[in-house]
Amino acid sequence: EKHLSIQRQLADLEKLADLNEGEFTLAVPQNTNLHVTAEKKPCPLCPEEKFKACYGHKLHRHLQNLHWKISVEFEGYRMCICHLPCRIAKPNFVADQTFSKMGAHYHCIICSATITRRTDMIGHINRHVNKGETESRFITAPAPKSSCEVLKEANTDVQVLPNYFTPQKTDSYFNPKMKLNRQLIFCALAVLAEERKPIECLDAFGATGIMGLQWAKHLRSSVKVTINDCNENSVTMIQENCHLNKMKVKVNTKKEDNYEAIGDGDESTDTIEVTKMDANVIMHLRSFDFIHLDPFGTSVNYLDSAFRNVRNLGIVSLTSTDISSLYAKAQHVALRHYGCNIVRTEYYKELAARTVIAAVARSAARCNKGIEVLLAVALEHFVLVVVRVLRGPSPADDSAKKIRYLIHCQWCEERIFQKEGNMVEENPYQQLPCDCHGSMPGRTAVILGPLWSGALFNTGFLRRMLFEAVQYGLDEVQPLLKTVVCEAECTTSKNFSTHSPSDENKQEECGVYIKTPDMLAESDVMPGKRKNNEVMRNATKRQKTDNSAEHPAFYYNIHRHSIKGMNMPKLNKFLNYLSEAGYRVSRTHFDPMGVRTNAPLAQFKTVLMKHSTPTYAGGQTEGPLHLTEDVQVGDQLQAATDNKAKDDDGTVFAEDCPTYSAAD
Repeated sequence: EKHLSIQRQLADLEKLADLNEGEFTLAVPQNTNLHVTAEKKPCPLCPEEKFKACYGHKLHRHLQNLHWKISVEFEGYRMCICHLPCRIAKPNFVADQTFSKMGAHYHCIICSATITRRTDMIGHINRHVNKGETESRFITAPAPKSSCEVLKEANTDVQVLPNYFTPQKTDSYFNPKMKLNRQLIFCALAVLAEERKPIECLDAFGATGIMGLQWAKHLRSSVKVTINDCNENSVTMIQENCHLNKMKVKVNTKKEDNYEAIGDGDESTDTIEVTKMDANVIMHLRSFDFIHLDPFGTSVNYLDSAFRNVRNLGIVSLTSTDISSLYAKAQHVALRHYGCNIVRTEYYKELAARTVIAAVARSAARCNKGIEVLLAVALEHFVLVVVRVLRGPSPADDSAKKIRYLIHCQWCEERIFQKEGNMVEENPYQQLPCDCHGSMPGRTAVILGPLWSGALFNTGFLRRMLFEAVQYGLDEVQPLLKTVVCEAECTTSKNFSTHSPSDENKQEECGVYIKTPDMLAESDVMPGKRKNNEVMRNATKRQKTDNSAEHPAFYYNIHRHSIKGMNMPKLNKFLNYLSEAGYRVSRTHFDPMGVRTNAPLAQFKTVLMKHSTPTYAGGQTEGPLHLTEDVQVGDQLQAATDNKAKDDDGTVFAEDCPTYSAAD
């Protein structure tokens, strides 16, 4: 039976006091000393020493103002505050006397727990609701369950709990804003599925299971999907979503049986394995071809486990959502998690991507594995990195050599990676193309890193991802992939061309050697651990030949380097101006107004200055300034500044600067 303090109406509490003495003693716990008389009535929720028996009108005010007024409501029931000795209170010791205080509390209608504070009781009920536990064990008629919302994405239905978009309030977190992230990962997996079949892929943090369900539903027999989560409620939700999408579920929660159960060959192709264990444990116990890590926050705690058993030429993708530290808002957290010193710059998103890749490369090198970066995307809510694993000490050494420090000028924001070598530079400022250290007082540059200094994209892999996106009808991700392909080739969108599907499967187009099914069958027969030496040598040769064609590191924001009092040209026109000047140029997905180019910052500003128009010339069209006195004056001033003569104190001589009248 439900507790006395749980009633529907205030009259139900008053009826308890109207019962005769025999019935009332059955309803009230036996350890209370309540005496019922014909004239006065005791309070059913207070002991006699707290509230003595009184007449009806006084008892009504007591029940209404003390118990009913501060009750907690849930589905038509009121959980009133109770002062009976149901909850054991700690005694208070004062001198040699002991005082036992009756603590006020609430009784939960769902789990019969006792909670002391009203705010805690409300939070306790809300946690039950968020977990879907709304049926009371005391109510005879089953209470209607809270309607779980069913969301659909890429022809995949998922059932989510209330507050599914708040990680702190639900076990099955689902973020609709990460749809672009899920589509990018699906395209990467689809490309890997074309190289070798079948592949074993792992979604280490399943939550609702939306990502693994999309893999199994669209790629079918090409993949063997395993969805893992350490939360029991999330595992139950994943199983329900598998049945909702008409997928067979194989549940395995015993850690010692996981590896043996995978070896069965008579399983259905539409079967999804759901496991409940820590992500580090399952990655240590089993080997996978494709691993995706998407924890809440940083993913550095799972990198060593991911690279421990990942197969050769497999892919590891990770999504980092700790953007406050990666985007240099919490620099001490970035130093703690990634061992990297960063500051807020105009290229902070690419800086975040290179920070994550450096941590990935170090973790892979500890396992004698190298990496090839296939894709690095940094958007508003996440940083996505997709790398291919190259097994062996030589690729590990090559990847480790690409981790360098960055010299960043804080005045003009020019930047350059430090040269290779262990020798100490006498003057590190000489490596910077700018001369801010000579013209500005004090220390003008800062050392950032260590960062990844290699390429961020693989053009052949990105083109095949774009082909898979078109094939599966993923319209949202296609514009982003086209931008990234242009950025990887460092070309404008006008020069962008799509290859035919037959060209996408060529081995020369990808940075690594792609094995056909016949080659896979032949290589699997070869004995020994070094059966892929030829593959690794070809991959190394490809990387060395492609280094000359790598895209330039970092980008410049056109607004950051604009000239005050001048109207800048349109971004696409400015790209053409830089291209005509003989530099490689492209837009970047990191910044909508960013320009990726191999031009130094001084040349970048020169071209921008040349093709800018004065603000007061509103009717003048965009383009270079020709035969105007203002431009001639500006050129003479610029030439005088560049060729200025300084004394020992750095003072500019007056005779080196031209003089102009007020009319000029």
